[in-house]
Formats: sequence, C-alpha cells, structure tokens
Amino acid sequence: MNYMQTNTSNSEAATIIDASSCDQYGRPVNYKILNDELRKALAQGAQQISLHGVMGQRYLASAVSEKVRITIQGTPGNNLGAFMDGPLVEVLGNAQDMTGNTMSSGKIVVHGNAWDVTGLSMRGGQIFIKGNSGTRVGIHMKEFGEMSPRIVIGGKAGDYLGEYMAGGVILVLGENVPADLSPIGLSAGAGIHGGKILVRGKVAEHQLGVGAKLEKINGEDWQLINNLLQEYETWFGPSSSAGEFVKIVPCSSRPFRGHFDATPL
Repeated sequence: MNYMQTNTSNSEAATIIDASSCDQYGRPVNYKILNDELRKALAQGAQQISLHGVMGQRYLASAVSEKVRITIQGTPGNNLGAFMDGPLVEVLGNAQDMTGNTMSSGKIVVHGNAWDVTGLSMRGGQIFIKGNSGTRVGIHMKEFGEMSPRIVIGGKAGDYLGEYMAGGVILVLGENVPADLSPIGLSAGAGIHGGKILVRGKVAEHQLGVGAKLEKINGEDWQLINNLLQEYETWFGPSSSAGEFVKIVPCSSRPFRGHFDATPL
C-alpha cells in the first residue's frame, strides 16, 4: 500500500492513502492495516485525507473525533463511521451495512447507495445518501438536548424504516420511484416512540408498523424539509421528484404498553 502526501490546492495539503493493491491471492488490503494508516495520518495532523481504491474494508473512520475531511474512493465495508464524533466523510461510491453506527456528530455523505441498518442507534450528526438504502435504517435512533440525528435518503428505503426510533429525523425523497409505488417498505416506524419520518410519495396505512401513525405536514416540518433538501442538493444536485410529503410519528411514547408487562392498555 502506498502512503504519500500531495497538494490539492494552493493553501492546503491532503494525505492520500492508496489501498488499491492486492496480495498474491487477489485479496485487498486488510482493514486493520488501512485503519492503522488512517490513524497515523490523523496523528500527524492531517486535515484532509483521501482513501483510494477502497474495497470493502470495515470500520473506516470509526471512533474518529478529529474535525477532518475524509474522502473515500471505492466501496467501504460495514460500520463506516461507527461511533464517529466530528469528521466529514464523503464516499464517492456505495457504502455497505451499518454506516454511521452509533455516531455522535459529524456528517457522512454517500454518492451512491447505503445499505441495511444505516444509522443504527445514531445519537447525532447527519447522513446524506444520494441513492437507495436497505432495511432497518435508523433503528434505535435517539436524541438528547440539542443532539438530534438526521438521515436523508434520496431514493427509497426498505422494510422497518425507523424501527424503535426514539428521536431524530429520517427524510425519504423518493427520487426515481414511480408515483404509483411507495418509496418505503413495510412495518415503517415499528415501535417508534420518538422522532419522525418524512416521506415524499405514497404511504399507505398497511405499511406502518405497530405504534406508528400518519400525520399531515406542518410549518415546522416544511422548514426542516427545506433545510435538509437544500443541503442534499448542495451535495448531489437538484432533486427531480415531485409529490406530496407525509409524516410518520409515534402513537405514544410507549407503543408496546401492556403487551410485555402488566401495565394496562
């Protein structure tokens, strides 16, 4: 693996870590080696880091708290940005499962798709996805005080979107989804007891999980949608879809009250 520095502008240098080489058996650079190189660059004070030739390496930028910009060319593996607290991570490709797992702050921008369990237990920060996402996105998202996580999905999401959600916001824009189809799957908001899911497109009652209900969009929601959409378009260009927005919210703060304990309904 090559490790070098090069100028990207007149005022600032970026550290480039080239992970495109393979061993004699065709296996990519081990994720531990790549993460070690990334942490070496951070320890040396790098403010911009570019990872080239990434091929499924896990845990990239996990637990990083430095306010740096990390650009990834290729496809990072599971747990990209897990427990992350501050960086801006931009993926010029797709991301695999559990992107942003338990992240506290910072931003992850994915120019392709980000798959299952994206935003697991997010406590803060933002994830912007140009394409689609998978199942159980935003599961156990939570917020506290001014820390409120955000996930924006440009395309569609799978089943169990926002499962057990306790706080934060998920915005699904439904880009390139036909008007007669829904941009989300089944059991949306199952067990939701905080936060909200905003969807542009068709959502039927039978798609909702236990404890979730549909509500009309209000003025506060529109302000939030416009703010998130503006940043989405800053990264990915104009949003092309049209359509009505709907909101999925909790029926109560205890959606399973009386089902698993003696508390009366």
